[in-house]
Amino acid sequence: MIRRALHSIGLSVLVFVCGSGLAAAQASGADAAPKATAVMDARELASYDSELHALIERYTADREALGRYFGDHDDTVSAAAVAAASTVHNERMARFYAEWQTALDRVEFDKLGQDGRIDYILLRNDLSRQSRRLKVHEAQFAAMEPVIPFASAIIELEDARRVMKPVDPEKAAGVLAAIAKQIGELRKADEAHPPKVAKPVANRAAAAIGDLRNILRTWFGFYDGYDPEFTWWAGEPYKKADQSLQDYAAFVREKLAGIAPDDRTSIAGDPIGREALLAELADETISYTPEELIAIAKSEFAWCEKEMARASGEMGYGDDWHKALEAVKARHAAPGGQPEALHKLALEAIGFTDTHDLVTIPPLARDTWRMEMIPPDRQLLTPFFTGGEVLSISFPTNGMTHEQKLMSMRGNNLFFSRATVMHEVVPGHHLQLFMQARYRAYRGAFNTPFLVEGWAMYWETLFWDLGWDSTPEQRIAALFWRMHRCARVIFTLSFHMGKMTPEECVDFLVNRVGHERDNATAEVRRSFDGSYEPLYQCAYLLGALGLRALHREMVASGKMTERDFHDAVLRENAIPIELIRASLLKQKLARDYRTNWKFYGPAPAAE
Repeated sequence: MIRRALHSIGLSVLVFVCGSGLAAAQASGADAAPKATAVMDARELASYDSELHALIERYTADREALGRYFGDHDDTVSAAAVAAASTVHNERMARFYAEWQTALDRVEFDKLGQDGRIDYILLRNDLSRQSRRLKVHEAQFAAMEPVIPFASAIIELEDARRVMKPVDPEKAAGVLAAIAKQIGELRKADEAHPPKVAKPVANRAAAAIGDLRNILRTWFGFYDGYDPEFTWWAGEPYKKADQSLQDYAAFVREKLAGIAPDDRTSIAGDPIGREALLAELADETISYTPEELIAIAKSEFAWCEKEMARASGEMGYGDDWHKALEAVKARHAAPGGQPEALHKLALEAIGFTDTHDLVTIPPLARDTWRMEMIPPDRQLLTPFFTGGEVLSISFPTNGMTHEQKLMSMRGNNLFFSRATVMHEVVPGHHLQLFMQARYRAYRGAFNTPFLVEGWAMYWETLFWDLGWDSTPEQRIAALFWRMHRCARVIFTLSFHMGKMTPEECVDFLVNRVGHERDNATAEVRRSFDGSYEPLYQCAYLLGALGLRALHREMVASGKMTERDFHDAVLRENAIPIELIRASLLKQKLARDYRTNWKFYGPAPAAE
């Protein structure tokens, strides 16, 4: 699209990034920064295109149109399962993916260039994944349907409204009254004889009731007041149905899932099982089993513990690195001082990147990152600062308890912050997202956390290799985060295979990694509450290991410089690392290509 626009207006260059007045004001030691060009040659832009560019843009636009039509804006497990309750939704989406598979089958693969072949494989894999997930969501709904048998009645009301079928006010009122009655009878039956439903399924059902309540609210709001006869008939029945849903959701969460209203520690989780993990790993082009990945993570964890003991000895604590870690945690910013401290650390990381000439940082990327504070309620799920264009800062507020304030400051101490600031801003997430919006942006449909989070953690490890962490305190902090990412692989995969409970996952983070308990609880809760894909938390370590392996192939071998390698990875967009490798190595790809890259080599023997 960019290439066609350039030809049409007769330009040979595209003004890509403006001058960097802000960068000059922000940067320390900016004079040493390598000069990044503010323009891009049209021929260079044209080289980042493929024969399937337009096809993928069409696929993405069509899928997003259907998503808006069906209201698929929520990516949580419960919302996806509720969508699967609609036969109309399932049949339409299944037909959509089948039609696109037929269209893809007509593409003459052997006539495609390397970018086109990679895009073909990306689209093929996505169609397979989306079709499989439709079936997964159907199964998830079937598991919780005994708890929410009224769901289909609500879904049918919204399906009818969506196709603009005229509403019968009296009949609609009858449906609402029947829903309220059914919920009342269901609750009495559940109280007398609690159904045999697993805690995770009950917790998912409680969330699904909230989703159903929102669907019913949307349906009712479409007619209420605009159709006087509808409001006359349905007004009161709707209020009763809505209240019944609200009360029943609380009942299911407390009595069936076992989570009290004031419970801030229990975590239900929703394990998917080993077979589903294997399918997810195949989707992400990871050619190791869950057991092999756990063994890899344990091997990396053991290396971290040895380095921890070495740094602890330098601090005077012998092999007791937990005491050294406690000393590191005590070095935190004063109340109100975290933004200034993080700003300084981020500029230091940018200067370190420039000094070692590691990657191109466009002037506008230097200028446009900024900060915000994370609200206290969100800190229950996000206890540490996060990044991208906006560096979101987690730090205590005056309304927290004394213990909560101390845990937050200790968990966001100056050394921990220094160890991950490059992960969140530059050259991590902010630079990454900046470049993804400008190079092969159409591949955003195939975004994988194994590149997104892997890229950011990879920089932590490369900075370590280059001496960023020079004091024992700095090394302790960097190792803490690397152990944390190893632990994520271990407890995530173990949980989903039924080998660890959420409580055991929290204890593992506290006892083996050294987390504050509140922060560990928040970490496990967000890992398993359904808002993240099952493998998301594994992507940090495994993606970083994949990029390190590719770095050895391309840079350590002398085939590319550091800057050229990192620029090239960014320009492929956030696709699976194995396919980035295929691009950089100009590897010949077949239509039926399947993952086969052992980026870690043979996995250590599993326990």
